Order: sequence, then C-alpha cells, then structure tokens
Amino acid sequence: MSELKRTQLYNAHLAAGATMVDFGGWEMPIQYPSGIVAEHLYTRKCCGIFDVSHMGRLLIEGPDRVKFLQHVLTSNVNALELNKAQYCIIPNENGSAVDDAYLYQFEDERFLLVVNASNTDKDLAWLAPIVKNYDCQIRNITDQTISIAVQGPESGKMLAKLAGVEDVTKPARNNLSILDLEGHKTWIARTGYTGEPIGYEIFLKNEDAEWAWNRLMELGAKPAGLGARDTLRMECMLPLYGDELGVDEEGKEMPIFALALARFAVSFDESKGDFIGREPLAKQAEAQTAFREKRGTAADLEILPKRVRAITLLDRGVMRHGMDVYYNGEKVGYVTSATMIPYYKTEGEGAEARLLDETAKRAIGIAYIKADIPTNAQVEVDVRGKRLKAVIPLKHVSNNLPPYVIPVVAK
Repeated sequence: MSELKRTQLYNAHLAAGATMVDFGGWEMPIQYPSGIVAEHLYTRKCCGIFDVSHMGRLLIEGPDRVKFLQHVLTSNVNALELNKAQYCIIPNENGSAVDDAYLYQFEDERFLLVVNASNTDKDLAWLAPIVKNYDCQIRNITDQTISIAVQGPESGKMLAKLAGVEDVTKPARNNLSILDLEGHKTWIARTGYTGEPIGYEIFLKNEDAEWAWNRLMELGAKPAGLGARDTLRMECMLPLYGDELGVDEEGKEMPIFALALARFAVSFDESKGDFIGREPLAKQAEAQTAFREKRGTAADLEILPKRVRAITLLDRGVMRHGMDVYYNGEKVGYVTSATMIPYYKTEGEGAEARLLDETAKRAIGIAYIKADIPTNAQVEVDVRGKRLKAVIPLKHVSNNLPPYVIPVVAK
C-alpha cells in the first residue's frame, strides 16, 4: 500500500494514463500521455484542468476571525468583501514567507485560506499557537473537499454551460460565486496559478469529484499535470514556495519584497495594526520602490540584497534551477526556476495581437539576483561550465489582453 496521500481523482488520473509522482507527500499526476508541452499549449489556447485537491484548505471561523487574519497575513482582510478573494502571504517576524496563500470569502461568517500542499502541516503548526489568543478556530477541510483549476480562454464558457448562466462570476479576477453545476453545489473562484487572464478554481464535495472532472472533459477541457502547471506559472513569473519564496540556496531567508508581486500582497493599512513582520516589510517595500524607480542605494541593498527577476537565455541551451548568474563578470545570484517553455507565435501588436497555430520554444525562467541589476541588462548563466548570454527582461508574457496570454519574446 502506498503511504502517499491521494486525491479523490486518483483513479481518474490512472484511467487517463497519467504518470504519477510524489509531490509534497501526495501521489499526483506530473503529466498525461500527450506530454507537458501539449498540456501547456492547450491551456493557453483552450482549457486545461488541473487536480489541485492536494492544496491545503483551511476554514477560519469565529468572532475574531478578521482580527486574527489581519495579524497573521500580509493582506488587508478588512478590504475583502463577500464573494471576493485576495492573494496573501503568511509572514514571519523577519519579513520572510512562512508560505504564500489565497484567502476567499464565500460566506459572511467564515474565510477559506488555501495554502501550499507541502506546507499545510507547517502552516497549521505556525498558526496554532497564535490563534489561541483569538476567539476563532482553524478547521482543516482538505480531506473533505476537492478542488479543480479550470484554466484557459474557453474555461468560462464551459463552466457557464454547466451552470446554465451567462457568466459564473463577475468578470474581474478574484470574484467568487456559489452555483449549482447541473445540480452539484460548487464554489467558484476567478483565480488560478497559470497566469491565464481567464481562469477559475472550483471547490466541490468529494463525491462530486469525478463528475466534475469528466463533464469538463466532455465539454472539451483536457487534463494537465504538475509539469504544465509549473511551466505555465513560470512563464507568468508566479512564485513557487521553496524556489522564489522561503529560504535561498545559502540557507538565508528571502525577503518577501524580493517579489514584485509583494506590493499587491502586502498592505500597510492602519486597520491591520502591528501585524507579524510589519516593520521589516515596510523597509523592504521602500527598498523595492527605490530599485523599481532606479534610485536604489547601498543602504537599500542592505535591506533587499536580491530580487526575483525574469531571465531569458539568448544563446542556445537550457537553464535549470541552481545555475549561477553573472553580471559584468561578478556572480550576482542564481536561477530559481527555468526550462524550455513552449509558446504560440503571434501576429500583430498590442490589442490587435492574435495567436497563430505555429509554435516555438524558448529557454526562460526566473532568477534570484542582485537587486540593483537593471531591466534589459545583459548577463551570463553558467550552463554546465559554459557561460551563455542571457538578458533580464521586464516580463515573459502579457496577460492583460484577454482571452489570450501573449508571449513577450526577448531579442
């Protein structure tokens, strides 16, 4: 008998021919027979479905739930309205991340906090002694529910057909709703970790798992595994805990504001009070702004020595995690996530851009490098003992032109 945990969709993955691997103590699909490249591309042009039931799902209930969450999360929970969600980080006292998470308010009297699968037990251990000081409770409902990420340009149409409505949520990202999909109660969030401008995550009861999975496939969605989920999030510069968040390769805590995304996840609103890590985070925020505005100083480097940046290999080769990055002959950091990532070629510019059927691949990824290195700087990556030319672009894609993610290809 396997000691690994399994989601309610385990048999569905086997039936689809998935290659299963150990991921954070869960037996999960890394890919299906079509392969990671095909799964990535299908998500970008149509709709990929991902079993994300391994992610930790925690209900926060009780009179002090807002007060507690304001103290232990970086986001402003007071600003979260009913049927809204927000990206957030669980900080420690030094301004580094215990984990990153998503907070949902489907109902007035409780919040749903979704955390990384491999961190669920650690997060609960971190939060348990703190919640004792508040009149509220944390309930782990991970094994009572399932979650499927429904991502890509056609995802909304598929869910709307199952719900018998025109739109399953309000159009903007982070909107929520509770609907019956052909009689199955479903909690629907306009969220996801693929960078898709149109994408959803749905939560259902365990007994509805295979129904939802199979119906979505009948409507044209295709299953995608952890491999494609990784290349999709990497292409859109979304951090993975353990690579771009947490502790670096030297064992040092990574500042939360090393991430550009931190300015959307961290609030210094007065209503939050003295939340965990507030003082160091405020200093990090000032340093990040200084570097973004190209006025960073040596003092800012003391506070924020490195930042998480996009990186594109210009020479022929493939970058991998841990490869050293050099700037003007000096080692300035390392690659945190990278591989060869497929994309659809495009025609036209800006809002007129459209995806073609022709595809290509590019060696792109994410690096943790000295904070004052400018955008578009030429750098080198040590690929198996050979230094190859690379560049630090602003981003790899544009995802503000729905329904498609448009690649931004470095020259």
